Amino acid sequence: MDFWVNCLVVLIAMTNLRLLGSSRVVSCVHTVAFQGVLLGVLAIVGASGGLAAHGIVLAAVNIVLKGLVFPWLLMRALRETHLRREVEPAIGFGASMLLGVLLIGVCLWIGSRLPLPVGVQASPLLVPAALFTLMVGLFMIVARRKALTQVVGYLSIENGITAFGLGFALKEALLVELGILLDAFMAVFVMGIIIFHISREFDHIDAGELSALKD
Repeated sequence: MDFWVNCLVVLIAMTNLRLLGSSRVVSCVHTVAFQGVLLGVLAIVGASGGLAAHGIVLAAVNIVLKGLVFPWLLMRALRETHLRREVEPAIGFGASMLLGVLLIGVCLWIGSRLPLPVGVQASPLLVPAALFTLMVGLFMIVARRKALTQVVGYLSIENGITAFGLGFALKEALLVELGILLDAFMAVFVMGIIIFHISREFDHIDAGELSALKD
């Protein structure tokens, strides 16, 4: 069982590298959706004993929302804005990949300094992968110009929080985790509406251009 958990955690880390290196917004949406599905599968594979029902509920919610609903909302916004590629990001894709490799090393070092509490059994790679997912999401928000790509970064941050929650499933209440997912759903829904109105009003969704707005 530990082997499959480690495989899923490594796959989640690899999806983060794909987010950093992809110039196509469609690919970023599909990647973050796949990341959500992996977290759903991880909730089942990592569950044991009394956590079986807990893990099934978390898996179902993660897969439905992050694997189906969120991508559908983002792809709908993408069709409305006619955007296919991230043009001229604040930090290039090659440099982003190099920074991602560096972040992996930093997260592994931090994870080794943050041992899990006594009684909590989880993959030693889970905390570094969760940290890496959080950092990649924050980087996407800061270093990408298109509002839609920044929403993908927000979803990556939420995925990192979910990964942390899976590591401490014995200590977390199911209602708290579902509440976080509901907040994420509402955020993506509102962001999609905002992106649509920005595109209709200004004919672009470049967040950098918003700083040039005047009264």
